[in-house]
Amino acid sequence: MTVSAPAAREPRQHLRDTLELVSSMRFAIALLTVICIASVIGTVVKQHEPINNYVNQFGPFWAEVFGAVNLYSVYSAWWFLLILGFLVLSTSLCIARNTPRFLADMRSFKENVRESALKAFHHKAQGVLPGEAPQASLARVTALLAGNGWKARVQQREGGTMVAARKGAANKLGYIAAHSAIVLICLGGLFDGDLIVRAQMLLLDKTPYNGGGLIREVPAEHRLAATNPTFRGNLLVPEGARAGTAVLNMSDGVVLQDLPFDIELKKFIVEYYDTGMPKLFASEIVIHDHATGEARPATVKVNEPAFHRGIAIYQSSFDDGGSKLKLNAVPMKPGVKPFTVAGQIGDNSTLEPAGQPYTLELTGLRVINVENLGGTSANGAGASGADVRKVDLVSSLQQHLGSGAKSAQGEKELRNIGPSVSYKLRDASGQAREFNNYMVPVELDGQRVLLAGVRDNPNETFRYLRIPVDEQDRVDGWLRMREALLDPVTRTQAARRYAKLASPADNPQLTEQLQVTAMRALGLFAGVERAEPVAPAGAAASGADAATPAAQPPGGLASLGRFIETSVPENDRARVSEVLLRILNGSLFELLNLSRERAGLQPLASDEKAQTFMTQAVVSLSDSFFYPAPVLLQLTEFEQVQASVFQLARAPGKKLVYLGAILLILGVFAMLYVRERRLWIWVEAHGQGARITTALSTTRRTLDADTEFELLKKAILKDAAA
Repeated sequence: MTVSAPAAREPRQHLRDTLELVSSMRFAIALLTVICIASVIGTVVKQHEPINNYVNQFGPFWAEVFGAVNLYSVYSAWWFLLILGFLVLSTSLCIARNTPRFLADMRSFKENVRESALKAFHHKAQGVLPGEAPQASLARVTALLAGNGWKARVQQREGGTMVAARKGAANKLGYIAAHSAIVLICLGGLFDGDLIVRAQMLLLDKTPYNGGGLIREVPAEHRLAATNPTFRGNLLVPEGARAGTAVLNMSDGVVLQDLPFDIELKKFIVEYYDTGMPKLFASEIVIHDHATGEARPATVKVNEPAFHRGIAIYQSSFDDGGSKLKLNAVPMKPGVKPFTVAGQIGDNSTLEPAGQPYTLELTGLRVINVENLGGTSANGAGASGADVRKVDLVSSLQQHLGSGAKSAQGEKELRNIGPSVSYKLRDASGQAREFNNYMVPVELDGQRVLLAGVRDNPNETFRYLRIPVDEQDRVDGWLRMREALLDPVTRTQAARRYAKLASPADNPQLTEQLQVTAMRALGLFAGVERAEPVAPAGAAASGADAATPAAQPPGGLASLGRFIETSVPENDRARVSEVLLRILNGSLFELLNLSRERAGLQPLASDEKAQTFMTQAVVSLSDSFFYPAPVLLQLTEFEQVQASVFQLARAPGKKLVYLGAILLILGVFAMLYVRERRLWIWVEAHGQGARITTALSTTRRTLDADTEFELLKKAILKDAAA
């Protein structure tokens, strides 16, 4: 059986069509578009974050979908590398197809153009010089072209002479340089990306590591050799310590990169602007070479890396290196006793005295916190963090648990408000809340308060509980007041005191009624009484009556608000709420003085300072019922240990990228600003003189080309007659 010629040519035709498509400009532009879109995604979506962060941000369904297409590690995704490889192939084929033609075109003068064809050009002219011989015209024209930078070639023909000249051939070189730059930059990106690392992992049976523990205990199958030709990883070194293993983040874990040297951090230096933003990161390090034993000191700053054995050491950021902390546990739930916690940043421990098992994770220490405290509002809510709970007593809203950083509406007042500690409390089910508490009180709205922040997930801003401090700058006065509020005997005594002071002595019946109302207000505020009115005896329980106390607000102003909404007619709520709040404030003031007397302190006088304290104390007591932890950990002592985070990179592809960048600049400049022009001049005898015909060809018809041709025409033809 024989194959016909058309059938034999068909596979070659398909191959030719495929090569034509792959090497075409439209294919390369399509690939570039996809790469640009992917790069935008890689910039907007944080890369190599824990999966829980993506679940919180996008939700479980979309987090899984985005993870399936590797949007959390775009630049190392198989499809991104495949597209990059196709772009290299497409551009290389395009260069291979067009470069020989371009080079041949650059060498060619195209002197074989017929003289009759010159009349078809846009830029053309003809004239007769009666007194000039053809040889003289030819000599003058060639000299003119040489003086103006034109390269020319002369062709003698029967009947005349053709002079072909060219200028701006670098335009073609610009095309080759720009396309070569794309290839070099893409190759550099492939060499310095995860492709080489993943290839080594595949060939050497290396796998990502997902566990915990000490770096030195990680098995060899999760480590890359010090001879690895290309990598980019991070290295954290605490002050006074040394480390020699970088961490490479992968989409499915981490890989450890052993280094041919250790880095010892002698001192970390950080300087701040007045706004609290860091203005200088610097690390004084010593590089200990494993092969030679040499110890070489160096200083690493941002954008000023150190180099050793072909590895660049960049100052990436800084972190805590295991600062030692001492914290006091302030009880926030009934039945919890105060205790002391000691640990260091990064430690995990169990809080048994908290009434139920919690895991304490100490996550961070910030020694400097510069906040804008100017233009604070009356209610203490700042604009940098939104209040998340509002209490509706009548028709107005009171905001609580706002931001610790206040945003000024007018002039700024930047102030360092001292150290803060961050930690997480994780319950038995594995759910964790993050806390951020300041060490020292800060003055807001005329009252010094201690700021205690909380948030349920990292995507939220912190909500702050503001606890007023007493004359000793401690929260003991507020804590005694809270304990007294939860004690029924003390509430009864405070209600009795308030009733005697607020009612006439000659009206005992009013005193008794006022005492009952004060007791009810304190009970509602303490969360020990139900807000709904009690149903009549024998009445059937409706769906609303069946609500359990757990579904109600636990106490505070929210409980009073619920009581007013369910017990008072709408027209009377404004008047009743005003009276009830006055009774509550007076009773709480007597409660405060009772707690001070039991502690052996003088009672507070009813002055402006006491009123400011009471205003904040009532709000913070109300908010404390919503505090989502049994204890509040207050930082009392710390010993700071700083750590430097270095980025280490062995990037042989960067030289290709640098070369590609240079070629790209030169190529784009040549293509945009260098115009290729070709000029033909036909000289022939005409009577006693010479006839000259000239034409100009240019890649772009511009005003500059028109002007240039007019000047050339005048110089070549002089005053010749048309």
